Amino acid sequence: MPSSLLWAVDIFGRVYTLSTVGQYWELCKDTQLEFKRVSAVKQCCWGIACDHQVYTYVFSGDVPIRYQEETYENQRWNPVGGFCEKLLPSDRWQWSDVSGLKHQQLDSFTLPSPHWEWESDWYVDENIGGEPTEKGGWTYAIDFPSTYTKDKKWNSCVRRRRWIRYRRYKSRDVWAKIVLRDDPDQLPDPFNDISVGGWEITDEPLGRLSVWAVSLQGKVWYRENVCHHNPEGSMWSLITTPGEVVQISCGPYDLLWATLWEGQAIVREGIDRNNPQGISWSIVESPSSENGIMHVSVGVDVVWCVTKDRKVWFRRGVNSHNPCGTSWIEMVGEMMMVTVGLNNQVWGIGCDDRALYFRQGVTPSELSGKTWKAILSGRESDRSQTGSSTSLLSAGCFFTDDIQNQTNAITQGDADTSSDTELPSVPMHLANTPPMGAAASSSGNGTGNQTAETHANLTVDPLDSDQGETTVASTPNEKANLEMHTSSTNLNPSAELQWTNIDLKEAQKHPVLSVSTFAETSSLSSLGMFSVGAEEQYGADEHPLWAWVSGGGCLVDLHSPLKWFTVPSGLSSSVQSLSLSITPAQTAAWRKQIFQQLSERTKRELENFRHYEQAIEQSVWVKTGTLQWWRNWKPHKWMDVRVALEQFTGSDGMRDSILFIYYMYHEEKKYIHVFLNEVTIIVEVLNEAKHSFALYTPERTKQRWPIRLAATTEQEMHDWLSLLNMSCCESRRIQGPPSHHAIWSVTCKGDIFVSEPSPELEAGPHLMPCDQMFWRQVGGHLRLIECNNRGIVWGIGYDHTAWVYTGGYGGGFIQGLASSADNIYTQSDVKCVYIYENQRWNPVTGYSSRGLPTDRYMWSDASGLQECTKINTKPPSPQWSWVN
Repeated sequence: MPSSLLWAVDIFGRVYTLSTVGQYWELCKDTQLEFKRVSAVKQCCWGIACDHQVYTYVFSGDVPIRYQEETYENQRWNPVGGFCEKLLPSDRWQWSDVSGLKHQQLDSFTLPSPHWEWESDWYVDENIGGEPTEKGGWTYAIDFPSTYTKDKKWNSCVRRRRWIRYRRYKSRDVWAKIVLRDDPDQLPDPFNDISVGGWEITDEPLGRLSVWAVSLQGKVWYRENVCHHNPEGSMWSLITTPGEVVQISCGPYDLLWATLWEGQAIVREGIDRNNPQGISWSIVESPSSENGIMHVSVGVDVVWCVTKDRKVWFRRGVNSHNPCGTSWIEMVGEMMMVTVGLNNQVWGIGCDDRALYFRQGVTPSELSGKTWKAILSGRESDRSQTGSSTSLLSAGCFFTDDIQNQTNAITQGDADTSSDTELPSVPMHLANTPPMGAAASSSGNGTGNQTAETHANLTVDPLDSDQGETTVASTPNEKANLEMHTSSTNLNPSAELQWTNIDLKEAQKHPVLSVSTFAETSSLSSLGMFSVGAEEQYGADEHPLWAWVSGGGCLVDLHSPLKWFTVPSGLSSSVQSLSLSITPAQTAAWRKQIFQQLSERTKRELENFRHYEQAIEQSVWVKTGTLQWWRNWKPHKWMDVRVALEQFTGSDGMRDSILFIYYMYHEEKKYIHVFLNEVTIIVEVLNEAKHSFALYTPERTKQRWPIRLAATTEQEMHDWLSLLNMSCCESRRIQGPPSHHAIWSVTCKGDIFVSEPSPELEAGPHLMPCDQMFWRQVGGHLRLIECNNRGIVWGIGYDHTAWVYTGGYGGGFIQGLASSADNIYTQSDVKCVYIYENQRWNPVTGYSSRGLPTDRYMWSDASGLQECTKINTKPPSPQWSWVN
């Protein structure tokens, strides 16, 4: 997994980073500034300091950030002195840009801010189009503006050359203040929030960023021209909003949300490459009518928010086509804020303990995730203290006989820990284990037990108030349910060192601690033995209290484990030393009891389901293929799609089918589906270039827009037609030949269709509409057909031959799948096709094929309205062939 950083700000304004491959928080190199908020991406981080000024932190790299300044020197040829600096009044400036419209002298170029430096002085570019020019770098042309060449010709009246100078960005790996170069009358007021994103907008040039900021007066500002060679941008542009904005969040693509003072959210629409600022705002109401939205954070296609009552919400149905989403879903937990990073991963800051939590289980199929898990990473400055903490913690084991009880509690806690709850994943054995100081003071009296009980009861997780799923042991000396053997080498209680009950002061000093916080806090640290210094606001083992977090540049690989959730080394080593006292015999007894309990629970659960019937096996059959689909949005055209026909058998033995059509829309995979029991007719469509057919449903018949599919060959089209016809008949439970009461019809192409009447066809008071009747195709080709209620069906072909129905069914391309084995015969027909040649008399040449512009086509049908030539006149269907 490549390394990326998670950025966070504590309550003292110090900025920390946590690597995805590391385990410790690292303090930012520039410690002189105190920040309120930061917004990070992969290549840089923007922040707002406590002075309300904007700063940017650009990472150093192997390739420097350079920008090329250029200007052109222009000259005109003079008959007296040759080429000189004297130009005509209508000419461009002597020093100008490439267009000649802007005056640019060499001394007019200045550095945009103190964070840039010049690499060298001005020099002439002696190349044009990759080819070297003559010495001096001049290129020649007839006049301004024109095409310039490196060769001087007899008619070269003007010439120019390009001067180049590079400047380099030098403020890397430090916080660089954004210098305001805007108009003093339009300078923004102090900023309150900032968000960076938009680096993956479709077809976006590499390195461009969208930087949005909110001022104290509730105005929204956009930073222009922020890109790789200009990391500071150029100027702030004011964006009008429907109200006063409190906070804003920008995703890596075109998703931008902001919160208003009234508690609503606004969504920016119309953001694309040509218009990164967007077009308009849409208002989204708060998920709670009593409490408005306080904070919002967006990702690729997800939106999370926190309301004023600290509840966390997830927005459903958000995508690039619908940035507003559809509805809110309440999530478990109370947070100060949340942030969405790459891959839609989510972090949050707890409401009560100010601890940092990571949302586990976020996948492309489950964007809301499963559970909050506390990040237990320590600070880089704590590494030097873990060794002494570990040694003293291990030494405490020799002064107490309660270590065996702690071992029992560890074993029991590990057996009861569940990893699938909607709460932070906390080592429960630490919650059930008394503090070391309390264990050492319990030498034959009840004082130590009361102390440990008080401390255990005070460790309440901030998320437990909603769920109540985590239970903390009420007494540290509660016996485990497992059979354990006590050690026979206990020391004499009277010889033990008497510890003072000083940890009660620490419990009173910090009355509210989370279970996850307690997991990383050494109990000996409550004695105050590991002083870090006057400049440290936290104790050696206290976790920082976070005020802000940004995951915009943090890429978490779902398949690579993180080291954020392991207990710091000082405590984990002590836990390992305690675990060594468990013997193999104790482990075997523990496993035996667990297996016995699982067997009993399985028996109890099976008793509750004895009255249920056996499940009926349901088979599923799927056919896939590649076709073309006539898409239903403009511009209408054929596009390649993947088609899947899924046929499944229900519990009643009846079959039903669904046709899925998968297509790509703006590099996003989408699909449409059709239930075949809703299809009313499947008919072949005559197309000169495509072997196509159409599926009609009642709704699509009203819209005059069927589903049109095309195959590469005629045989493939007939295979799909026969399979879909058979599946439609099975879904509607239609089998065998048509009944005597069937309704027969003929299309304008001569194809024969039959429909079985249902009781609802003429039953009052609501008659079945004709567009809901199902028609299945029967082999054959006729011009006219008649039937009666005795099952006698006659037809007349195009050559006036009479045909009678023999009782078979299927035929044609359906033969072999769902057709009868007999009474199917070959049918032939002859049809005369007439086209007309039209001519007009001309006084000079007589009758000719040259007509007036208002005349009919020279080759047409009988009406003259349709052009019909010998070349473009085709047979009605592939079953027809020309005789002569």
